[in-house]
Amino acid sequence: MAGEERPGAQQWVPSDPTLADLRSAVQECRGCELYRDATQGVMGEGRPDAPLVLLGEQPGDREDVEGEPFVGPAGKLLDRALGDADIDPDDVFRTNVVKHFRWKGVRGKRRIHQSPHKAHVEACSPWLDAELRLVRPTGVVLLGGTAGKAVYGSSFKVGETRGRLIEWPESRPLDHRPAWVLTTTHPSAVLRTDDREAAYAALVDDLRVAAAEL
Repeated sequence: MAGEERPGAQQWVPSDPTLADLRSAVQECRGCELYRDATQGVMGEGRPDAPLVLLGEQPGDREDVEGEPFVGPAGKLLDRALGDADIDPDDVFRTNVVKHFRWKGVRGKRRIHQSPHKAHVEACSPWLDAELRLVRPTGVVLLGGTAGKAVYGSSFKVGETRGRLIEWPESRPLDHRPAWVLTTTHPSAVLRTDDREAAYAALVDDLRVAAAEL
């Protein structure tokens, strides 16, 4: 799909929406080509006044089928990590920077995840902006590099800021700016690593930093 055929999501984002409005409207989004091979658009889930937003990359295979974020294997690991970090699930709004599943090929019964391009992230950014304007979180946890680049730009690296509080960037203005941002790894990276126990412990340690600020 050529760049001029990626108009971006803005024309599909309702004016003055509720979260329910966004979940309905994203099903009509044609802001980029990813809608063609996805089952459905997947918006965020959680309390509309949740103090913490967890921001990942995109829906996975299970999320695409069920229509909810973080319900696959990585989501289950994240649930466990939140509990171990003493973060109440009711305090969390979970979402992704890209709302349609990008995949290529099949392994067994599962479609193989393919990371979104920068152009997909940019096309989808109006949906994320609309969610953040509604939820108005105190803090945002960036789960991995795609989320970090979506907020801070292409030079962002997880390792440079991981586990410490940083400021929301001036380059992404919001009426209600989050008081802080924390970077950690995506839970799917924990599942892929050889030393899963150590990677999981590091994820929990990072989330405890966020828990202390809530």
